[in-house]
Amino acid sequence: MSTSRLYQALFLVLALTTTLPAQTARRPLKLDDLPRLHEVKDPQVSPDGRWVAYVVSEIDVKEDKSNTHIWMISCDGKVDHQMTASQESETMPRWSPDGKYLAFTSSRPGPLKRNQVWLLDRNGGEAAQLTDVKGQLQSYEWSPDSTRLALVVGDPDPEADAAAEAKEAGAKPKPPKPIVIDRYKYKEDEQGYLLSGRHSYIYLFDIAAKKTQRLTTGNWDESSPAWSPDGTRLTFISNHAPDPDREPEGQLFIAEAKASATEKPLTKGINVTPSRPEWSPDGKWIAFIEGEEKKWDAYNQDHLTIVPSDGSLPAARVKASEDLDRGVSAPRWSDNSKTIFATVTDDRSVYGARIPLEAGSAAAITAKPIVLGQRHSAGTCAVAVSGDDTHPNELYTASVSGGLLKFEQLTHHNDALLAELDLGQTEEVDFKSKDGTEVHGLLTYPVGYVKGSRVPLLLRIHGGPNAQEQHSFSVERQLFAANGYAVLAVNYRGSAGRGMKYSHAIFADWGHYEVEDLEAGVDHVIKMGVADPDRLGVGGWSYGGILTDYMIASDTRFKAATSGAGTAFTVSFYGADQYIIQYDYEIGPPWKAKSWETYQKISYPFLHADRIKTPTLFLCGERDFNVPVQGGQQMYQALRSLGIDTQLVIYPEEKHGIQRPSYVRDRYEHYLAWYDKYLKKTPDAAAATPSKGAR
Repeated sequence: MSTSRLYQALFLVLALTTTLPAQTARRPLKLDDLPRLHEVKDPQVSPDGRWVAYVVSEIDVKEDKSNTHIWMISCDGKVDHQMTASQESETMPRWSPDGKYLAFTSSRPGPLKRNQVWLLDRNGGEAAQLTDVKGQLQSYEWSPDSTRLALVVGDPDPEADAAAEAKEAGAKPKPPKPIVIDRYKYKEDEQGYLLSGRHSYIYLFDIAAKKTQRLTTGNWDESSPAWSPDGTRLTFISNHAPDPDREPEGQLFIAEAKASATEKPLTKGINVTPSRPEWSPDGKWIAFIEGEEKKWDAYNQDHLTIVPSDGSLPAARVKASEDLDRGVSAPRWSDNSKTIFATVTDDRSVYGARIPLEAGSAAAITAKPIVLGQRHSAGTCAVAVSGDDTHPNELYTASVSGGLLKFEQLTHHNDALLAELDLGQTEEVDFKSKDGTEVHGLLTYPVGYVKGSRVPLLLRIHGGPNAQEQHSFSVERQLFAANGYAVLAVNYRGSAGRGMKYSHAIFADWGHYEVEDLEAGVDHVIKMGVADPDRLGVGGWSYGGILTDYMIASDTRFKAATSGAGTAFTVSFYGADQYIIQYDYEIGPPWKAKSWETYQKISYPFLHADRIKTPTLFLCGERDFNVPVQGGQQMYQALRSLGIDTQLVIYPEEKHGIQRPSYVRDRYEHYLAWYDKYLKKTPDAAAATPSKGAR
């Protein structure tokens, strides 16, 4: 089967049929089940098409951390076994093009625990460390002839290295030096403070000689290298603007695959997203993903763009893709270099499409609903990651059947647990907002729901806002369903998957259309006869936490709320979080009168906190640079000062995404305890009539 047919295979109807052991009695999901849920990702098919290497993430309860390991399964599914098992995890499996080695990254040995590339010989034996880079290895790519690697390495942090070495030697570490900040954008969640003079570069690593040389000589951050099919050139993303912090749009460059090469720009003045560029098989074109201009960054809809590899023409968006008015990702070329297969984010699904470069329209080649994840193919084997509302992600293989292609489940890491569980069923809900805009969402019913009965409803709000609720397995929704709650998830205006106009609608007008859309969703589920209007809860994380604050300041019907990693006094976060570009280009600096009016308008949950009557739990990570802990602290203090029942939970050393397994469990426990306290008691008959529109 040709490569194009294989990529096409990755997009036809996913048959999520799973053969499970017979069970006479199933039970709801419990918190104790969380360590048994495995995350399957990053499939890589061997060049001969016989094997698939992939990554499985699982929880180590004893060590209170997550580990990721490399597994390998035959394409016929008959042999499946774990390849690595260190305590430092292994990621990014990549086959050498000649099929002799399977490489992966790990920070196994040494006091500094630096990430390095390791090799497993297909002939057998233990994994051997290949690289010994002194900085932070971020990614790597094999050359087509299997003799070299392109490495992306960040400059080392001398102070962190010195402290680690002192700790390993049992010596007393020196006190840290003061942090000197002189950049426009100076912080980023996970990365910490962004310091001048520290960059990420592309290096060429000769495998036989074990010699590392820099590809270029400039002082610019570089990422996402991709080898040309003949191995003579590399394309990559960099930013050569005088002040890259103020002009964050990366550009596509190309250079000869040799040390100290001079790079040539292939794009100018567009926003190239930091995803891997894709060469056409004939080497003439490069496909990449283009984002919006910087003022629309929070509502970005990705575009499929191509440019000739010789730079003879400017980059151009692919018309057939633009006509979709949907975000496009993960492009892969057909064998004849005339078509691109990509995934399209569209209305609760992520489906596959065949996109012609010349005349013609993009064609959907999967039925909805479907959520396609990472995919890969070689030889006669094609695989993709996918799942649905009641199945966590697994690997699936594609096969031809009657002229069409279907998927069959290949891995079964979660089957044993699923065989025990009775899960809440999810259905699509569509409704009209206050101004007549059509809004879509998902409604998950409680486990054992009896049709016609009214139950407590939780409105759970996604973050972003540039994201979407979709048909994929949600631990959160299923845990709430297991505990007697219906869960409503709404793709409010600002969400992805409904087109550019829908996404841009909330620009510099936060807490307006989103609130109207969310309220309309709650009203709809009440009218359906599912939601008990006297037992309504709301909550979310990140922008979902921000919208929770907006909701409880606008609608007093909610009897309980949980607001995670949110903020309600926007101007106080100017310079305190990582969104300085959004503040300056969407709202404007606060010292300008018009901007100040906008900051006041969108800060109404804090400035009018006296409207809030909902008992609210606030949660946040202590070291969150995305939405810093002060946002939750301010709202907690406001409600505490007003005498509204409230509580603040801070997770030590955690950043925006809570990672420590015991804290993940604790967060769910707090959610359930808070909602149970207010939504499972007998409604107070003397309670005031619910009101809306306090804003």
